[in-house]
Amino acid sequence: MTSIQTPDSRQRVAIENVQPQVNAGRFPIKRVIDQSVDVEADVFTDGSDALACVLRYRHESETEWHEVPMVPLVDDRWSASFQVTELGRYVYTITAWVDHFLSWRHEFERRNDAQDIAMALQGGAMLVVAAAARAVDDNQLQLQQLAEALRLAKPEAGSALALSETLLSLMCRYTDRSLATNYPIILTLWVEPKKAQYSTWYEFFPRSCVSDGMHYGTFAECEKRLPYVAEMGFDVVYLPPIHPIGLTKRKGPNNVLLASGTDVGSPWAIGTSDGGHKSTHPLLGTLDDFHRLVAKASELGMDIALDIAFQCSPDHPYVHDHPEWFHHRPDGSIQYAENPPKKYEDIYPFDFENDAWHELWQELLGVFLFWIQQGVSIFRVDNPHSKPFPFWEWLIGEVKRAHPQIIFLAEAFTRPKIIYYLAKIGFSQSYNYFPWRNTKSELETYFTELTQTEVREYFRPNLWPNTPDILSEYLQFGGRPAFMIRLVLAATLGANYGIYGPAYELMEATPREVGGEEYLNSEKYEVRNWELDRADSLKDFITRVNHIRRESPALQQDHRLHFFEVDNDLLFCYAKTVPDNAEIILVVANLDPHHTQSGWVTLPLDKLGLDKYQSYQVQDLLTDARFLWNGARNYVEINPKVAPAHIFKLHRRIRTEHDFDYYL
Repeated sequence: MTSIQTPDSRQRVAIENVQPQVNAGRFPIKRVIDQSVDVEADVFTDGSDALACVLRYRHESETEWHEVPMVPLVDDRWSASFQVTELGRYVYTITAWVDHFLSWRHEFERRNDAQDIAMALQGGAMLVVAAAARAVDDNQLQLQQLAEALRLAKPEAGSALALSETLLSLMCRYTDRSLATNYPIILTLWVEPKKAQYSTWYEFFPRSCVSDGMHYGTFAECEKRLPYVAEMGFDVVYLPPIHPIGLTKRKGPNNVLLASGTDVGSPWAIGTSDGGHKSTHPLLGTLDDFHRLVAKASELGMDIALDIAFQCSPDHPYVHDHPEWFHHRPDGSIQYAENPPKKYEDIYPFDFENDAWHELWQELLGVFLFWIQQGVSIFRVDNPHSKPFPFWEWLIGEVKRAHPQIIFLAEAFTRPKIIYYLAKIGFSQSYNYFPWRNTKSELETYFTELTQTEVREYFRPNLWPNTPDILSEYLQFGGRPAFMIRLVLAATLGANYGIYGPAYELMEATPREVGGEEYLNSEKYEVRNWELDRADSLKDFITRVNHIRRESPALQQDHRLHFFEVDNDLLFCYAKTVPDNAEIILVVANLDPHHTQSGWVTLPLDKLGLDKYQSYQVQDLLTDARFLWNGARNYVEINPKVAPAHIFKLHRRIRTEHDFDYYL
């Protein structure tokens, strides 16, 4: 016969619907250092007794809990916040109880009969005596004296004492928690560096850092490229794999199957007799050369992000030393990657279901630890969705326990639930569907999902208008305005964004084949010589946009994003704000790269803290042009060939005591 445990009916408080939490507490929420964590919950009890409720939290390295009193909102909803000040894992939960003193005090305030008050004072004295037994040192004596004073007091004097702040403060300090209800789940929180929330990425191929296109670029030549990137305002330099590139079945230019002896191959076909994932390509340079590159980037205020791709060329040392780590075909040969009818014979994927999986996991963890020792703190992970979820959850957990400063970017252009799950199990940032969201409806729907639902608690989008694998149709046919529009959208809709350059600033737009998204003469298969000083380069425009981001706190977070009405579907309007609307950045973009579009923008003045009877100034941060707007509806006209978007900063009209107007 099954035994049913009888609950203690004296524990009368219910706690539910605690937010934020992910998958009922299965996964941690995410924050960055010095950020606030706002927690809410439904907390209630039977009857009308008063409740006390605290939010409890601590860093995992601490043994003692910190507590913050929760305050009631409406409809039994309670709220409190705490600030995270250390990297790593925090835990938090909620405790609540019926507070008999607060209940007594609330009722006492409404009593007006002298005899009734006298009796209530005796009851209050008993509660204070009980609290004195829980108190220590001078507080114990003080409570004993207050209890005696209540017991002997006349109604009028007793009322003043009963409702005094002194008594209230002491009773709250020594409240009776013996029948408290604890929320049954200890929720978790990962705190990461600020760059996990706000970063500006620039990707380039080290081997293309050349002036003649005839030889292989080196780390030393990459160093010379870094000032160019820094001047544009990027703070993360992302390098595709820097390891030796396999010779067997090497791909030629434009992904042809037969390479010549001079073809350089794809950096993602990793490994030769020169080494594998813990080695650098001999033509790029040595580890010492790489160390100098990392140091130079740091000197310029940038971090090096390294691509980690867990796959091997047929020439990788792992293939010879650990054939058990790979899939095998019926004839005993190792299975190459394929997506029928496509074959990728230059790449061998790992078999994560092999019997030696534990040794494989440890070795791959060692790859990350090796590059962390070389000074890398940011990793872009190639195709994580093709490896087991438990592997990534374990690996990221192991890395972050020892190195909580590490940031992981997931490159997973796959189904939505998989993208989100990878974020839940530990990836700091994620690629996403931004390259293919082009219409107002698509953009608004998608970014509402990313910023206004529970997704925002664990998923940080990193917006890329292009990558070496993605040359979108919009960029192929939109010309210069299309590149400018998509850059503005990426840089202002997202706190994290990146571009693959110099292809982006030089507006590379020719696909390998009609209807495809692969670049013609892709850098993935050959060394390219980029003319960085070309007169039509978008370098100056990108520099201006990145400067705006650095100077605008509103653009350095994702959550306070608001969409506004425009009576033209080809005009897209939104704002990002900081608390109390101390800064408002308003963007109006023409999504049509070919034609001038105009329309009326409607702003909710009350939500933006603007007086509907006062004019206000909008300053275009791209051009420094200033316009005086009045009321909620204002006219906008955008010629994409001149400037495809406005990035406005709103200034309120202020009237001084001397009757002079200025804008703040």
